[in-house]
Amino acid sequence: MVSLAQAEPADLPPRRPAITVRNLAKSYRSKGRGNVNALAPITFSMTEGEFVCLVGPSGCGKSTLLKILAGILQPSAGEFHIHPQGGAVANCQIGLVFQSPVLLPWRTVLENTLLPADALELERPAMRQRAMQLLDMVGLKGFESSYPSELSGGMQQRCSITRALLHDPPILLMDEPFGALDAMTRDTMNTELQRIRLQSGKTIFLITHSISEAVFLADRILVMSARPGRIVDEIVPDLPDRSSLDVMSTPEFGAAVHRIRRQLGIDVRDRPNVD
Repeated sequence: MVSLAQAEPADLPPRRPAITVRNLAKSYRSKGRGNVNALAPITFSMTEGEFVCLVGPSGCGKSTLLKILAGILQPSAGEFHIHPQGGAVANCQIGLVFQSPVLLPWRTVLENTLLPADALELERPAMRQRAMQLLDMVGLKGFESSYPSELSGGMQQRCSITRALLHDPPILLMDEPFGALDAMTRDTMNTELQRIRLQSGKTIFLITHSISEAVFLADRILVMSARPGRIVDEIVPDLPDRSSLDVMSTPEFGAAVHRIRRQLGIDVRDRPNVD
């Protein structure tokens, strides 16, 4: 694995660990195919406030890894740690955002945002106030009483993000959150997520098929091979400015995209439009 990570400046304290993964692997028993290795042993770590994207081909184990970190699946080997931050209790350490918003159609935007408060038995008046602030932050002020069917796809995903942020988790795990959106809406949501990240200071681990999305969003990009997935490269994009999509036209952006394509075996001469 090639790492371009730079050391912290000497006059700044080291950032605290957020996620540590050591030799984590996952295999399944499959009818007619025996043991299937979905995830090869992988090792990586994240620090508090870091934004890391995991990019790789379909079926390489990206979602499997995220589900293990979320506690949905158990690993077959290895270990991982979600490090306590800010005094949060264990079940408040992470927020989850999936590709589908998974909003309850009979609940309004505000009521969907408040779902974690109900599940975690949090003080509802305080959570309602926080929900209103979050909806304002993501541009959904005025839609609190709307139902999911009355929202666009991008607006539904914004609601999903506010729901994940409601209990103020230090870590967000995001599984292709914008994969089902059209290209223009996806660009808008990428800039929104960048803004939300800067305002909230959250640690974010996002998996994606989109190379350009990973380069625009991430402090660091982990590139995975085909199944069984293993980390084959680690890239720290040296971008001049992430506040605008204009950065995508810079040489630094193009160099990072080209390196990831090369690692994934994508021939840019034959497939110039691959994202």
